Amino acid sequence: MNSYLVFILAVLVVGYLLDLSVSLLTLRSLDPVLPGEFVGIYDPDEYARSQEYTRVTTRFGVLQSSVMLPITVAFILLGGFNVLDIYARSLGFSQIPTGLIFTGLIMLLAFLVQLPFSLYSTFGIENRFGLNRTTGQTYLLDILKTILLAVAVGGPVLALIFRFFQRSGSMAWLYCWLLVVVVTIVMQFIAPVVILPLFNRFTPLGEGPLRQAITAYAKRQEFPLQGVYTMDGSRRSNRLNAFFTGFGRFRRIVFFDTLLERMAVPEIIAILAHEMGHWKKKHILKMTVTSFVQTGFMFALMSLFIDNKGLFAAFTMDHVSVYAGLVFFGFLYTPIATLVSILTNSISRRHEYEADAYAVASTGLGEELIMGLKKLCRANMANLTPHPLQVFLSYSHPPVLERIRAIRSLR
Repeated sequence: MNSYLVFILAVLVVGYLLDLSVSLLTLRSLDPVLPGEFVGIYDPDEYARSQEYTRVTTRFGVLQSSVMLPITVAFILLGGFNVLDIYARSLGFSQIPTGLIFTGLIMLLAFLVQLPFSLYSTFGIENRFGLNRTTGQTYLLDILKTILLAVAVGGPVLALIFRFFQRSGSMAWLYCWLLVVVVTIVMQFIAPVVILPLFNRFTPLGEGPLRQAITAYAKRQEFPLQGVYTMDGSRRSNRLNAFFTGFGRFRRIVFFDTLLERMAVPEIIAILAHEMGHWKKKHILKMTVTSFVQTGFMFALMSLFIDNKGLFAAFTMDHVSVYAGLVFFGFLYTPIATLVSILTNSISRRHEYEADAYAVASTGLGEELIMGLKKLCRANMANLTPHPLQVFLSYSHPPVLERIRAIRSLR
């Protein structure tokens, strides 16, 4: 049997078994006893409902992965990729348009397979637990806008990557890397003013106590405040959130309208200070550079396998092509991507502690930050007692109880 095929199937099966194990551990780690820190935040019924949400979403995730694994394996073994390639080639275009069609067909099939799960998650589970506000029209429009963006932005980038690997020889990976770096940086500038408004309405925060408090805090911290906005997050969900977006004069502080509705001014300032801590500590810059290094490594490694005949034989392909090689390399890269994700999540969790410490030091609002975190957990139905393995593998933020302990230790 083809060694590449054995490796890829092993990766798929081991990945599934690992996810299954984490899910089972997550279910077992659910504690019906409300943590003392959250007494008075949840009532017993509300906490039980939150745990049921974790239970339902975890089981649904197991079901989804249990369906996707045999579909993926069957598609590989039955030569599904070759069928798509033959069809794309039959249209008579040159290599780059053919590659875009081939890639688009794969994305379309993946979307159609995932669609029933997405619909049930959004309109079944999220509705059941009172988290969803997305209408069918909004859901459909989001899909159409996402497709248009993928075609308008992703299509040209992918076409250039194909061209570089076809024409640039040993330097192709470097050109591809530089292309992605440039596009990523440009998108950071234009996304807040061009792309994000396609999906949500951003309104400048009006005058009042909150804006005055934010402006005063930003001045004390010598933070170049470019704009404070509220976003209509309630259009899709009851969840709470706040974030920074953009660079330079396009930098924005964004609060979900749901967050502004449910938190007091000092709690919002504490959360803002946490987000500003990421900026002051250069966490965003560090993670961006880390991502660029990872991308460069990926393209360099990809260049070694892009036209590997053994890899194409594993997928029963009649023809060797750059565009199919990009797709197949993704299967080989999965274990590395998992290890990189574990590393970057670990760094991200450390950054969260540092941002919390900055927020407390710069505002003195430790208890307000804790209360804000508690309200976020309650509104978002967060799992208060995740299993350590789940945290290690996939959490970009520390569990809330650990964050609270760390904040209290700062005094």
